[in-house]
Amino acid sequence: MKVSLTDQAYDKIEEMLVTLKFKPGTIISEPEIIERIGMGRTPVREALLRLGKEHMIKAIPRKGIYINEIHITDHIALMETRRALERIIAMRSANRATAEQKKELTRLSQRIVDAAKKNDIETFIHADHAFDLIISEACRNPYASEACASLRAHCRRFWYRFHHDQDLVTSAKLHAEVMSAIVAGNEVRAGTASDKLMDYLDQMTRVAMNKG
Repeated sequence: MKVSLTDQAYDKIEEMLVTLKFKPGTIISEPEIIERIGMGRTPVREALLRLGKEHMIKAIPRKGIYINEIHITDHIALMETRRALERIIAMRSANRATAEQKKELTRLSQRIVDAAKKNDIETFIHADHAFDLIISEACRNPYASEACASLRAHCRRFWYRFHHDQDLVTSAKLHAEVMSAIVAGNEVRAGTASDKLMDYLDQMTRVAMNKG
């Protein structure tokens, strides 16, 4: 399926937001964004509108694009919402994933575990994102998938900022347990594994909050 220019621009800008290449709390001009991602004005503007609705950025007239800061207390509320959605997505994926999707999840499970053992942050976060995309499709529930997509982007950005508080190996193990349950077609185990992963991410949020 062909990806639209707007979607391409969105993915590139989101990646730069998530990996903090666009620093939270700063203002960047639209022309600078266009230059840095190498795309045209129209798809960039449309992508920025989407990111504004997802609370990643804020357009300030005559000044530019404000990169929203990361607020830990807001993130706790976000995680409460994400927990419910991820459980639905994991359980439905266990019932509905295709053989090809299960094969890809098995490959990703090993990739994310290997990345954690090597403390390879970039590979870990890309494997995690790939996992999210596969189960979003596998669950065949576009309402849950679309609602969860922007929450995951916020979580990846939070994780990138505070990953030093996280045990990467433990996180990888919990991700792998969700994938294993989906591959096995075990809906109950998939829901439980998803809850355990969300519990861990919530715990990481609170550790970061306590450190101020």
